[in-house]
Amino acid sequence: MKELFARLAARPLIAVELVAASFFANLLALASPLFVIQVLNRYVAYGVDATLATLTAGVVIAIVLEFAFRQLRLKLAAGVNAGKDVALSAAAFDVLIGAKAAALDRLPPGLQREVVSATDSIQTAYSPVNVAAVLDVPFALLFVAVLALLSPVLAVIAGSFLVVVFLASLVSHSTLRRPVRDLTSASGHRNALVGSAVAAGDAVRAFNSAPFLRRIWKETGSLFQGLKRHIAARQGIVQTATQSSQALMGVAVIAVGATQVVAGDLTVGAMIGANILAARALGPVAKLAQLSEVFAKARQSLDLLREFARIPHERPAGSILGEYKGGLEFRDLSFSHPGGSGPLFESLSLKLAPGAVLVVAGANGTGKTTLARLIVGLLEPSRGKILIDGVDLAQIQPEWWRRQIVYMPQEPHFLNASLRDNLLAFNPELDEEGQNKVIRSAGLRRFLDESPKGFATPITQNGANLSLGIRRRLALARALAGDGRLVVVDEPTEGLDVEGSQQVYRVLNEFAHRGSAIIAFSHDPQIIKGTRHILDLNSKPVPRMISAAKDTPAPQAARPKHEKSS
Repeated sequence: MKELFARLAARPLIAVELVAASFFANLLALASPLFVIQVLNRYVAYGVDATLATLTAGVVIAIVLEFAFRQLRLKLAAGVNAGKDVALSAAAFDVLIGAKAAALDRLPPGLQREVVSATDSIQTAYSPVNVAAVLDVPFALLFVAVLALLSPVLAVIAGSFLVVVFLASLVSHSTLRRPVRDLTSASGHRNALVGSAVAAGDAVRAFNSAPFLRRIWKETGSLFQGLKRHIAARQGIVQTATQSSQALMGVAVIAVGATQVVAGDLTVGAMIGANILAARALGPVAKLAQLSEVFAKARQSLDLLREFARIPHERPAGSILGEYKGGLEFRDLSFSHPGGSGPLFESLSLKLAPGAVLVVAGANGTGKTTLARLIVGLLEPSRGKILIDGVDLAQIQPEWWRRQIVYMPQEPHFLNASLRDNLLAFNPELDEEGQNKVIRSAGLRRFLDESPKGFATPITQNGANLSLGIRRRLALARALAGDGRLVVVDEPTEGLDVEGSQQVYRVLNEFAHRGSAIIAFSHDPQIIKGTRHILDLNSKPVPRMISAAKDTPAPQAARPKHEKSS
């Protein structure tokens, strides 16, 4: 309920209008039971048709006005929710795209998906209809107060049932918190399994993993369904109890009212009207009790969003250099994975001047990709600094810095959008001529010409629908779209055929001739052969520099044997 009050407090004028609309709607709702009382006491007793006509016209007008106020209230409630729901959804998505990569790496993918779906639970809980139901609860006392004018004893009976059902709703809401939390966790595990079945479909079949996934699915499904049954059973008890309470209250009101009628303290019309008033008083509270599960889910979703909101975000601001000249320095750099037994590497000190070419070599798991991510600013060093033209990278604005880099990761992933959108997302100012230029440079011209939709070719499954060679070429094209001064390529020729590798060599040569600094994480002999500087990450814990043949000029690092310098 705190979320509802927060939403109302954020829009005080609309909140006042909501309360006013609720008051008038509930006040007009009194017309129906009063109509019954008057018809039974006056028309039935005296048979004056004019009286019946007047009473009927009056109650019809009241019902129409009540309908109008309730519709107005729904529109006002929608106005309160609209901005908040959009803000919550945007905040949840911002966690996924704006949080630091290292923090997200430690979270299961299934749980990350739950962050966005959590907003749906909140939106459902605080829908206009449910908000209206909550606002009706305080006005239950209005019906009890009118009932007290007819019979204080019947008002006490109705009030007692109202209090019992209200307390039951609070208890139900409290006891559902833990099962709903466990259900959210189980749902995250199931989402992860679905992700494996969809994204790794070929691996599931090729390596006969279906029995394993099926077994895990049944285990998690058993827990998931058990929790759903438990919550449903709890809600079933609440719903049945509230229905039984309504029936018992009706019996009590009629039974006690009947004794008052016999004693001459109450008319038959008043007794029947009292029963209607008691039912109208208990209705909103019974509805609130039935919404316990919905609000419990919303509470869990809000807690989940708050927990994710504490994940550190990348800084939106920072220093921007007037011009990046291409200098890069590692000063006492060290990195350790959280919970790791020791540093992946440490005490790495190295200074690269603009135009220098460095090859980083090492076996799998020695930290090549980690170092590349450190340079791009996706990870932060455990100790030491990365200096950009003498400025600490920790002070540089990340968005500006990444525009200065031609970055080609080892495992490229793409947006589920068109090929053109993937280029423009990195550089929105890239015109059609620039798009064609990077496509040609990456060797994607033939692929694009053979695709029916050309630049509008959709990328699905984050690029998994493309062959490895095309993914590599597309990753190169995306990197070239930024036209940066520092080239960082992680295993750039891995998975490429001879033609594709030559395309990479050609691109690296062009950057070398332009005086751009190049850092290549590679085992490719053609790339290693052409550099004077090799950083060996196999040396633990402190990487060492290896000097290559001094007669090999650095700018030629990426040229294949048969290719002439351009």
